Amino acid sequence: MRRWWYERQIGSVAPVDAILDPQGDSITPGVVEMASRVNLSATSFRRAADVLERTAQVSISAECLRQVVEAAGRRILKAQQNNEIIVTWQAKDCLSADGPTGQKTRVYTGMDGVMVPTITAAEKVKRRQKIKAKRRRSGKKCKPLPPRKHGSDQRWKEFKVVFFYSEGGKQQHVAFTHENHIAAGKLLRREADHLGFREAQERVGLVDGAVWIREQAQLHLAELDGLGLDFYHLSENVHRARRKVFGEEAPEGRAWADELMHIFKHDGYAAAWEKIIQWRATLKGKTKRKAGDRLVNFVSTRKEMIRYPYFQEHGWQIGSGPTESQCKLCTKRLKGYGRRWDRPNATAVAALDTLDRNGQWRQVWPNACAAGV
Repeated sequence: MRRWWYERQIGSVAPVDAILDPQGDSITPGVVEMASRVNLSATSFRRAADVLERTAQVSISAECLRQVVEAAGRRILKAQQNNEIIVTWQAKDCLSADGPTGQKTRVYTGMDGVMVPTITAAEKVKRRQKIKAKRRRSGKKCKPLPPRKHGSDQRWKEFKVVFFYSEGGKQQHVAFTHENHIAAGKLLRREADHLGFREAQERVGLVDGAVWIREQAQLHLAELDGLGLDFYHLSENVHRARRKVFGEEAPEGRAWADELMHIFKHDGYAAAWEKIIQWRATLKGKTKRKAGDRLVNFVSTRKEMIRYPYFQEHGWQIGSGPTESQCKLCTKRLKGYGRRWDRPNATAVAALDTLDRNGQWRQVWPNACAAGV
């Protein structure tokens, strides 16, 4: 029970409310944290609401929980932009072996695009019509619906993931945005500054070779000691050409691809380029020549990134697997049957996931009684 006091000028008040809820929110910070935490592993907001009611005896509708979670995510994003949430590690913490006894600091970075299901304009119109029909059937007088938000022009849109990590993966930091490649480049620079990326003795970028990624990395991370093409993505393109020219399972095709990748890895670009040009000159037929030209173009436009002997000489990795894994983890909550998102809302939900992965959760919710960001 709460004790209420009455005064003619101000009406009834319960002083304990000012202690339990100093910001005057209808939902306490503790419940906001629980809703945000449960939502991380849920398959839907309805499922999250069911789990919250069962485990914490907090009854909240799926729609209300969605609003609470997305609002929390937006506050997280704003706090990150204002540098109010401190990163949990610095580049100086990322020690790697340097020879038999020495050590040096090394930080890797990667950036990639990942597809997320979005709500189209047509779907928004259809949903709005259903709500209006339901209101008419109820016969109740309701408040006017808010203006309809603009939907996406496509069912899937590319979001951007920025990732920094140490040699062994002990230190990891990820950021996520629904905006375009220019915004992703600025996000890359912002997070690099927060981590003290410039202070690392070795700074290595590993990416899949997409033009926008390469351009943004070169524009915003001029301090990179090396920007490498992911070995697996190069292999994918070599094997694509192999299948077109030799057939799906031809032994001579596999032998050719294995030899070429070995040359790339151990002898470098120049030797591999010579082998590709000689191979291209022997191709006959439109389909085979087209496949050969595609591989020639892919390799030649990424010449400066194909430096595997140099990378291995310095003990650097040559694969962007950690970044690829983060793309899957960041969007796990966003993908699945029936899920569609407004892009800003998707980023807000993903912000809570990245907050947890970056080890920053307790900065926002140090305990159940303290207010959030």
